[in-house]
Amino acid sequence: MIIKTVEFVKSAVKPSQYPEYDFPEIAFAGRSNVGKSSLINALMNRKDMVKTSAKPGCTQLINFFLINGDLSFVDLPGYGYAKVSREIRSQWQPMINLYLSERKNLLGLILLIDIRRDPEKEEFDMVKWLEGHELPYLLILTKSDKLSKTQQQKRLTAICALMNRENSSAILFSSKTKLGRDRVLQEIMNLWDWNNE
Repeated sequence: MIIKTVEFVKSAVKPSQYPEYDFPEIAFAGRSNVGKSSLINALMNRKDMVKTSAKPGCTQLINFFLINGDLSFVDLPGYGYAKVSREIRSQWQPMINLYLSERKNLLGLILLIDIRRDPEKEEFDMVKWLEGHELPYLLILTKSDKLSKTQQQKRLTAICALMNRENSSAILFSSKTKLGRDRVLQEIMNLWDWNNE
């Protein structure tokens, strides 16, 4: 998959504010500060299309981006710890749940986990929901450049064992080195092609 054009469409909180187009959508979800915005920027080959921050909780709305005029990337607010008010944080989970439940053109979800951290309740809950609704998802282990290649493989095996998945089903990713970028784009393309069959 080659990304030629990227357009920020809009931000939304509720279904009435979502874009009205019928383009297929790929959503990105993960814990606050997991590197979600950096991943999306790397896939788009843009440095600052999606706002990034060292402070958790930067993404507070659902952000829609149009890719090549016929596919949409959707950046969901991060869950878990974030340096924002409890009131704002409490609004994120219902916002995410509503989007995942209501959006008819959602093709699948990319779930990000920091390779240095074990998955927690939120990740297991998300996977249970996705599998219960038969929504395809791709597991990405971010910030892989922080570890040696040996450590990467150990963490890959440990995380996949915890999530009851084959090692080959998760992708090691680094926004700095672009490790895994091409494979993520290929998996998105595969999902799109499979959906169009």
